[in-house]
Amino acid sequence: MSKPIVAIVGRPNVGKSTLFNKLAGRRISIVEDTPGVTRDRIYAEVEWLNKKFTLVDTGGIEPESEDVILSQMRRQAEIAIETADVIVFMVDGKEGITPADYEVANMLRKTQKPVLVVVNKIDNLSLEDNKYEFYNLGIGDVISISAAQGLGIGDMLDEIVSFFNDFEGVAEDEGEIKVAIIGKPNAGKSSLLNRLVGEERAIVSDIPGTTRDSIDSFVEIGGDKFLFIDTAGIRKKSKVKEEVERYSVLRAIASIERADVCAVVIDATEGVTEQDEKIAGLAHEAGKGVVIVVNKWDLIEKETNTMNEYSERIRKDLSFISYAPIVFISAKTGQRVSRMIELIKYVADQHAMRIRTGALNEVISEAVLMKQPPIEKGKALKIYYATQASTKPPTFVLFVNYTDIVHFSYERYLENQIRQHFGLEGTPIRFIYREKKDR
Repeated sequence: MSKPIVAIVGRPNVGKSTLFNKLAGRRISIVEDTPGVTRDRIYAEVEWLNKKFTLVDTGGIEPESEDVILSQMRRQAEIAIETADVIVFMVDGKEGITPADYEVANMLRKTQKPVLVVVNKIDNLSLEDNKYEFYNLGIGDVISISAAQGLGIGDMLDEIVSFFNDFEGVAEDEGEIKVAIIGKPNAGKSSLLNRLVGEERAIVSDIPGTTRDSIDSFVEIGGDKFLFIDTAGIRKKSKVKEEVERYSVLRAIASIERADVCAVVIDATEGVTEQDEKIAGLAHEAGKGVVIVVNKWDLIEKETNTMNEYSERIRKDLSFISYAPIVFISAKTGQRVSRMIELIKYVADQHAMRIRTGALNEVISEAVLMKQPPIEKGKALKIYYATQASTKPPTFVLFVNYTDIVHFSYERYLENQIRQHFGLEGTPIRFIYREKKDR
């Protein structure tokens, strides 16, 4: 089940980014008093009362744009309506209602999605009555807060999550393998989806950014069921000019969250770019299985070791996902697409693997005997016991004497030992440490 998306909208300088940072628990958006300083869509995962949702801080006015403020706000509101499940409409309690507020309210009024009017900058009780003016907007409940001081935030979150009771996320059959096809624009994701589905399901063109939305396709191949999610291409932030593309990235993030395995599509004619690294990093950080798919291989002139040399470059550039298998394909001709399917299925199994506790502890004990943990802060690390806490990705809990002396290099060593014995190809591994003193 996918998580609800909550978008914070409003005209510039009402405190959207301040609220976003407060809810996200860390300073993510740049906060200034200059209108339009939030130029890129920012997102974060938020949890309140055991309910998780994706929070979006929407960009306002583009500083270099000469367009009318209201037209910019109109476009932003349109995209928020289209993308979000719940809309937080933020207004300035000190300044009062402005024409721009009415403009946005008129658009939000047309949607069937829940809207919460949040009156910000109510920094003390003397300003509390200011919120009543905003009932004139006529688009939903009104609540007052001070994002800067943290006043009223809990009540506001209570209101937000109350809307989730009616939220119907995208539910999938647990029996199928969910695959997100991700990559930068024009890498051939839509062509690949069309090849897999066997029909012109996605629009294919040479214009980057054609796919604005995520497209789901159920496919049965050799008795195995797959749900392929074709996501909009993820661009560099500096190249994201249209608000709609910012939300395309959000949809891609949501698609990664839904997936078991991410097929990271790389354009063979360009090689691994900085943006490819970031996209692969999103899948890795989300704990998803990963298959690196090098597309347009038919366009590459081959020599004896071309594929091996290309693989080495990928391993160097994407060293943080060294666990991911690589397959060279051509979505256009169908070359090795069947091999890609085999790898996706294999990685999905590895991603969901559960290891017996006894076998796990044998490997950990043997690893410690072969290589003792380094002494940190004058203390020697002892590993008493290990168990697997969960799958997707495989997550292991290690009970140790001191959690603060676990060195990254030794964790990598243990990870390599576990992979050597159990495989776990294509999936990240997570470690959790619990302190347990000698008795």
